[in-house]
Amino acid sequence: MSELEPTGESSESVGTVIVAVLTNLGIAVAKAVGGIISGSSAMLSEAAHSLADTVTEVMLLVSLKSSEKPADEEHPLGYGGRRYVWALLAAVATFVGGGVFAVYDGIHTLTHGEEPGNPTISYLILAVAFLLEGYSLLVAWRQVKGEAARFHTRIGRYVRETPDTAVKAVLLENIAALIGLALAAGGLLGGQLTGSGVYDGVASILIGVLLVWVAWELGRSNAEHLIGRSLPPEMRAEVRAELLAVPHVMEVVDLVTLVQGPHEVLIAAKADFRDVSTAADVEWACEEAERRLRTRFPAVRRVFIDPTPPAEATDSA
Repeated sequence: MSELEPTGESSESVGTVIVAVLTNLGIAVAKAVGGIISGSSAMLSEAAHSLADTVTEVMLLVSLKSSEKPADEEHPLGYGGRRYVWALLAAVATFVGGGVFAVYDGIHTLTHGEEPGNPTISYLILAVAFLLEGYSLLVAWRQVKGEAARFHTRIGRYVRETPDTAVKAVLLENIAALIGLALAAGGLLGGQLTGSGVYDGVASILIGVLLVWVAWELGRSNAEHLIGRSLPPEMRAEVRAELLAVPHVMEVVDLVTLVQGPHEVLIAAKADFRDVSTAADVEWACEEAERRLRTRFPAVRRVFIDPTPPAEATDSA
């Protein structure tokens, strides 16, 4: 990932999440109706899946809006961290509301059995849901693909490292939704052909395990950003190179980068200046360094440079 630009991605992320919210809300109701009519455990698990996704995405919308609040005296570094707090809560909602329920419902079906009903309506609902989920996935995929291309990196790496966890959540949840729909259809078909509820129960458990994995991946990603995550190594190297390109800067003895949001980065550095540099030279060099960094990485919001001789540096970059 070679550059960070805060262009229109925030509004694009909001649009992607809104599409997912509207899609999942309608699908959740339809799946619940289909599950009740057919008596399918997997369909009810899928209804819980879509409901959990809806709640998750509402939380993501809250995170996107609340993190936009500008910095103030009480929060001088801004409110970007709120995004990851809400996104972490959304991951918990996916785990509890979707994963745990689906696993429990599947186990209950296996241990107590069920009477399969008419699956026809469920097949129709699954087919429509597949189309709607596919459209929502396409919207998220286009954004992720465009972002990965702009950062000159592979899509897989972008998804792993992106600080825009809202779009990552929508992408993973939509992929999980399509897999879940296939599992639910398989459970229905198995029950229809054999008259046994085992297939439906197993499908429900697999859906739950899938949701638990998604919740774990999203929770881990948001926790990393809450703790504090630096720029990728190659970008840190580019930051160091920009600092060293400034006249009067002899060495970067310590460098700290902190990603505070998808388009908000803090850079703090200890730099050794030429011994012959005057106070005015140092002041100019600090301003020039900030200008260069902001030009190279438009997402850089704060730059702090501390003139420090190498002997006083306590940590390496």
